[in-house]
Amino acid sequence: MTEAPGFDEVVVGRRSIRGFLDKPVSKELIAEIIAVAMRAPSSFNNQCWNFSVVTGAPLDAIRRGNTEGVLAGKPDSREFRRFDKVPDAHRGRQIEIAKQLFGAMGIARDDKDARQDWVLRGFRQFDAPVSIVVTYDRVLLGSDIAPFDCGAVTNALVNAAWSRGLGCVINSQGIMQSPVVREHARIPDDQVIMICVAMGWPDADFPANAVVSNRKSIEEAVRFVGFDD
Repeated sequence: MTEAPGFDEVVVGRRSIRGFLDKPVSKELIAEIIAVAMRAPSSFNNQCWNFSVVTGAPLDAIRRGNTEGVLAGKPDSREFRRFDKVPDAHRGRQIEIAKQLFGAMGIARDDKDARQDWVLRGFRQFDAPVSIVVTYDRVLLGSDIAPFDCGAVTNALVNAAWSRGLGCVINSQGIMQSPVVREHARIPDDQVIMICVAMGWPDADFPANAVVSNRKSIEEAVRFVGFDD
């Protein structure tokens, strides 16, 4: 029997997976993963999160409606606040990971068709067999704590999945056309769509799955106050 990976091994080893095997994920395994993830902390124990787990024909309909809407020029209808323009310091990290992914996939800078195909993969939730749409109670709309709590449970979810051999990518492109997601994932009106997680068994031969993003250093990110030098 293979020994389960330790906590540090899971957290440090996890990476975003964008290529999946054509292999189903059982309802029972997904329920187990979500049960673990829901041990994440939440403000005042609100546990404002909810999950719509979608596969099969409903997920295909979401993929189709999302990509068709984007190609038709329908405006972005995601339900969270966004920057009109990403600040330069953060934009640099976006460009860096894009270069890593395009390099791994052999997509040249001037290959517009290949770049467009890659973008559309994102709108299709990277053709993963499962999409988990994370929502929160609409009564909390306008509070920053609800998205914070959803972030905590989503992080726990992708790590719990990784520890069981499953790969995920947290993917806001997959909810670009929120009315389509609402319809086919049967999300009630009293819920706000926060994010979706594409999930499945990683395809070891998919080049982008080997990409590991760079992280800020401790020196860049951390300030120690009150410690002896």
